Amino acid sequence: MAADDAPTRHVLVPIADGSEEMEAVTIVDVLVRAGAAVTLASVSPTPTVTCSRGIRIVADATLDDVATPDGGWDLIALPGGMPGAATLASTPRLAELLREQKAAGRWIGAICAAPAVVLAPLGLLDGGEAATCYPSADFLGALPNAVEDDDAFVVSDGCFITSQGPGTALLFSLACVEKLYGRVAAEGQAALMCEDPDEDWDWTPPEKRNAGGVAA
Repeated sequence: MAADDAPTRHVLVPIADGSEEMEAVTIVDVLVRAGAAVTLASVSPTPTVTCSRGIRIVADATLDDVATPDGGWDLIALPGGMPGAATLASTPRLAELLREQKAAGRWIGAICAAPAVVLAPLGLLDGGEAATCYPSADFLGALPNAVEDDDAFVVSDGCFITSQGPGTALLFSLACVEKLYGRVAAEGQAALMCEDPDEDWDWTPPEKRNAGGVAA
């Protein structure tokens, strides 16, 4: 768990009709367990969205009604799912927040379709940052510097944390915990959820890892 005296981390999780519910809920659940103040925000006109598998989720608020915390968001984490990711990409307020987030060097997470459908089209990965996404040719082809290693379930480069899909959502969320609260906190959360922490966790892009690079 996060240390009792650790500062509260503020996390924004935007969702839309067609977002992947497993990813959205896992991100929120794991980060709340770690002690983060998570705001689940609908980019739709109402807080209720219908996700990609027909499950309805009621967000905390609409994105237009959410105020940015003093000091900004510590993490903005984007679930995938279609057409949810496309809707996130076409939301001007979210695009503005993501650009501000990158300019400030604060964490941006994206999983499944979101790296290819949101981050890449907005030009957020044009600095050469390596990223992964759902392993389809179309999505990987949209990334300027795609990591196509099947075993690279989570990739962190620069201020970005990216991951492959629903089956990697727990590991992705634990990587987000590590970035916000440290490795010990992430391992503690993993153990509490009966997930065996892997001492070899390394989110560094494989090519940088092999070259002796240091994880972001």
